[in-house]
Amino acid sequence: MPGPIQSLERAAAILRLLAGGERRLGLSEVAASLGLAKGTAHGILRTLQQEGFVEQDGESGKYQLGAEMLRLGQSYLDVHELRARALVWADDLARASGETVYLGVLHQHGVLIVHHVFRPDDTRQVLEVGSMQPLHSTALGKVLLAHDPVARGELDEHEPERFTSRTLTDIAAIDEESALTRERGWSAAVEETWEGVASIGALIQDRRRNPVGAVCISGAVERVCEAGVVRPELVVSVREAARAISRDLGASRF
Repeated sequence: MPGPIQSLERAAAILRLLAGGERRLGLSEVAASLGLAKGTAHGILRTLQQEGFVEQDGESGKYQLGAEMLRLGQSYLDVHELRARALVWADDLARASGETVYLGVLHQHGVLIVHHVFRPDDTRQVLEVGSMQPLHSTALGKVLLAHDPVARGELDEHEPERFTSRTLTDIAAIDEESALTRERGWSAAVEETWEGVASIGALIQDRRRNPVGAVCISGAVERVCEAGVVRPELVVSVREAARAISRDLGASRF
C-alpha cells in the first residue's frame, strides 16, 4: 500500500499553521515553524497561492489563508446543515410515500447522495450515502440541472451517457425538460438510469434562495407511476418535503 505523499503533507501543515494563527506569516516564519527549507516552503506557498488557498499581502509579503479555503469550508458547513435540517422531513417523506428517499447535492459532474432513508418495509436494502448519481437521468440531477447554472455548465463538459432506451442524451432535449422542471416545480425520471425504477424530485433552497440540493423519492415504476405517469399525490409529498427543508434553511418564499 503506497504511503503518504510528503508534498501534500507539507501543504496541509502550512494550511493548518496559517489557520491557527491570528496574524499573517512570512516565508521565514512558515519555514522555521515547520522545519522546512525556505525554497521548499516558498514552492508550496506559491502553488497554494495559484490555487487560491493562500493569499499574499502586497505590502508585507506575508501569507494568509485565501478565499478558496473559505468557499470549501462554507460548502462543507452547508452540506452538513442541509443534512441536519432534512433528517426529520426525509423520514416523514419515506413514511408517507412508502418509498426510498434520497437527499443529494451537486458534486464533481454528478449528484452526491448525502442522506438516504430506506423504504419502510422489510426488504433488504443497501445504504447509498456517498454514492453518485448522474445529472441528466435522475430526478435529483434534473432538478439541479434546471436550477443551478454550475450543474448545467458541467453537463457541457461531459457527454451524457445512455443508460437505458429512455435516457435523454441530446442537450437540446435535456434543456427543454429543464424548462419544464422549472415551470412545474418538480422533476421525474422513469427508467432513465435503472430499468424498473422511477423517481420524483424537488429543489431545496437556502435563505438566499440559492439551490443547495434536492430531495427525491425512488421506487418501483408500478408503485411510483400509474398508467405511465407519476402519481400526483407523490409529487405533492416530495414538493412539501422540499419546501419544509428549505424553510428550515431560512428560505421564506416559494
